[in-house]
Amino acid sequence: MGFEVSDELLGTFVPVLIYWAYSGIYVLLDSFENYRLHTRKDEDEKNLVSKRTVVKGVLLQQTIQAIVAIILFTVTGDDGATAVVKPSFIHLARQFVTAMLVLDTWQYFVHRYMHHNKFLYKHIHSQHHRLVVPYAFGALYNHPIEGLLLDTIGGALSFLLSGMSPRASIFFFSFATIKTVDDHCGLWLPGNLFHVFFRNNTAYHDVHHQLYGSKYNFAQPFFVMWDRILGTYMPYSLEKRTGGGFEVRPLKEGKEN
Repeated sequence: MGFEVSDELLGTFVPVLIYWAYSGIYVLLDSFENYRLHTRKDEDEKNLVSKRTVVKGVLLQQTIQAIVAIILFTVTGDDGATAVVKPSFIHLARQFVTAMLVLDTWQYFVHRYMHHNKFLYKHIHSQHHRLVVPYAFGALYNHPIEGLLLDTIGGALSFLLSGMSPRASIFFFSFATIKTVDDHCGLWLPGNLFHVFFRNNTAYHDVHHQLYGSKYNFAQPFFVMWDRILGTYMPYSLEKRTGGGFEVRPLKEGKEN
């Protein structure tokens, strides 16, 4: 009898493996100075946390996410009592779009509130902003409470409200993971399809990590609609930096909302 791994286990652990594999690619590309949004010197001087600490923080969040995912799949599973019906492409696409909208909506409002509530920002969300110069494997470097509220609960809601199966969730959460890593990679590489198809991308999120943009560009990880609707959208230009690389420049002054 062959060895089989359940969709539930794959949905739990495949996104974790993809996170480190995709981040690893960007680590290898880190020497491409002509495509960096910040210099290596800025990364070393402005970031307030060591990479060792970042790795430990991400592993802790992923452990919590895995535990919640296993509980969620256990509670919502049908133990094989229902016959599996292969969904149509349209049905899967509708589930994916629904999950993307749910995740974006949840993360926008929770993220924005964490910036405007001084206690939550000081004691919880500021941990993520210790990375003034983001890099790929720091994408999920958060306080454990933020990881639970923003990512884990947001992911659970997108799974439940979209009605997707555990098998579909493997692909959705793997895609969301790749997108989140890419948004924090700190590189503006030619031919990056995320930069082509998404306005919410590496440069867009880089604005938010800078002091002038800390009250703007809250939306993540897919669309910019809530920033546009609620007046927290900060446009930017991408300029070539003297000495190589690119620089993201805001097109309007940041102000309190």
